[in-house]
Amino acid sequence: MVSREQKRAALREKLQFLRSITNSRAIDETAIVVDASKYIRELKHKVERLSRDISCADSSSEQPRLPEVNVETLEKGYLIQVLSDRSCPGLLVSILEAFEELGLNVMEARVSCTENFQLQAFGGENEDEGGGGIDSQAIESAVVQAVKNWRENNGK
Repeated sequence: MVSREQKRAALREKLQFLRSITNSRAIDETAIVVDASKYIRELKHKVERLSRDISCADSSSEQPRLPEVNVETLEKGYLIQVLSDRSCPGLLVSILEAFEELGLNVMEARVSCTENFQLQAFGGENEDEGGGGIDSQAIESAVVQAVKNWRENNGK
């Protein structure tokens, strides 16, 4: 059998451990328990606040972003990349129409439209239309505008 003194010693040891964990300055056993109760309440409030912050961050990150557009000038043409973290049905058509309006020929393209949208196209200017008038900034602006127009037309 465990003696009464051993039980008290074990209880004192546990209370001192509780006191150290909760940063309590109390000496009285009851005050240590009260401080621990306050500490637990504070932790619960912090957890609730963090949960709210996380849910707010999640809901704000769910707002659809415009796809990323990047245009690089190559020796003979341009590399156009469009990336989105979600599928964008119909976006490819809008981008290709923008290329056509610019007089840009797509020589090679890779497209993925399943879970996300990825377009990597190699294009050059139409030689029939004089050439030399398109720069990478104009292409990027046209693609960004095509994305915005697509978004407005699709309510996204």
